[in-house]
Amino acid sequence: MEKTDRIYVAGHRGMVGGAILRNLEASGYVDVLTATREQLDLTDQHAVRAWFEEIRPDYVFLAAAKVGGIQANISSPATFIYDNLMIQTNVIHSAYLSSVKKLEFLGSSCIYPRESKQPMKEEYILTGPMEPTNEAYAVAKIAGLKMCEFYRRQYGFNAITIVPPNLYGPGDDFSIEKSHVIAALIRRFHEAKVQGKKSVTLWGTGSARREFMYVEDLADAAVYLMNEYDDDQFINVGTSSDMSILDLAELVKETVGFKGSIKLDKSKPDGMPRKLMDSSRFGRLTWNRITDIRTGLRLTYEWLLANPEVMP
Repeated sequence: MEKTDRIYVAGHRGMVGGAILRNLEASGYVDVLTATREQLDLTDQHAVRAWFEEIRPDYVFLAAAKVGGIQANISSPATFIYDNLMIQTNVIHSAYLSSVKKLEFLGSSCIYPRESKQPMKEEYILTGPMEPTNEAYAVAKIAGLKMCEFYRRQYGFNAITIVPPNLYGPGDDFSIEKSHVIAALIRRFHEAKVQGKKSVTLWGTGSARREFMYVEDLADAAVYLMNEYDDDQFINVGTSSDMSILDLAELVKETVGFKGSIKLDKSKPDGMPRKLMDSSRFGRLTWNRITDIRTGLRLTYEWLLANPEVMP
């Protein structure tokens, strides 16, 4: 990408899109494009097509998505699969028709089978059943990365897919209904501290293991890969380390300064037993920026305290 290229960040109000937008602007890109949902409904095929024809961006970061935690995925699977399929299909197809130079699609580690071998290599995709609690979202993400693959194969369209692990950081969704695990834990421990509670209850056994990446690191990797990666195979972009949810909760408790105890509600689902990606292909590239989890949690909590309005 040249500094004067027109670069569209789809989903700039979300955590990932916002981080990519900040990274691009800090790196000196001067023509970064955004559109709010009110300005452009990405599920509307005709609106998206017309916008691309008029604006004609050179590069596209497709970070827009319908996202949520376990409960949101369980209760609204039709919404998750419809919204994500429509967003992806409209943006990728319109980008191709408008001769976009390159598109980068943001995938998700939930594309891997529930019982996938660990760590999860790119070739393990579609080798087994999905995790039921987020199957709709996972199927949509698989469709998106396959669409990028097939548009490259049939049309020569330069579309790549990067697959991050669980993300957290500034701009995360801290709402009760939609938050992912780190945002949910930070909010719950913070509210428990403020309210003087003696304990916080976690869903599940606490034994499920997850890989976490600070969103500012992912954004930097996304910009790097837009410039440096052109393979037709999607690529895992992670930290190559994971931890149990219970250990994570202990770190969040320490970060927030909550003095009470942690209880487990083992009647609730754990989700996928483990999600650790094999990022060795990415590791062979020259990028190297990993924020340790303690630092990332502290920065995220500081951001939340400075933006209390995100806890409706």
